[in-house]
Amino acid sequence: MGKGKSPRRIVTAVLRLAAAAAAAVAAVVMATSHQTIVLFGMEVQANFRYTPSLVFFVAGNAAVSVCTMVLLLVPAAAPSLAARLVLMVDVVLGVVLVAAAASAGAISDLGKNGNSHAGWMPICEQVPAFCDRAKAALIAGFVAVLLYSLLLMNSILFPSVSMGI
Repeated sequence: MGKGKSPRRIVTAVLRLAAAAAAAVAAVVMATSHQTIVLFGMEVQANFRYTPSLVFFVAGNAAVSVCTMVLLLVPAAAPSLAARLVLMVDVVLGVVLVAAAASAGAISDLGKNGNSHAGWMPICEQVPAFCDRAKAALIAGFVAVLLYSLLLMNSILFPSVSMGI
């Protein structure tokens, strides 16, 4: 392989691309999830925009996807300031992914199971298409969390190859 294209560097680039792709898929699937039904003679809509947790999920995953792709363009050698900044940004982006997945997961569980103590009924039986798409988005979001965790572990264990491509 040519100078600077070690197998570890390629693994880093692949992890970064895969994490960005999973986050983008999560954002797009959630952003396009909606369903309209008629319930007791009234039209009822389910849309991610109606729940702040799901809006945060879409925004967080979209932002992480874009930022992760931009980080691919940063040429950074291990001991450089740029390499340390990339690692710090990666940690922040990982935290955003975890927070977005956790908040969307919590509200999705509420939608699926309701809360008998608060008197909140589950809604997924009434809007199954919406809930199925939300579930698919959550799966993609948690895949992004897993891939970003692997990327961070790789960056910490092999700092000399983890930055840039």
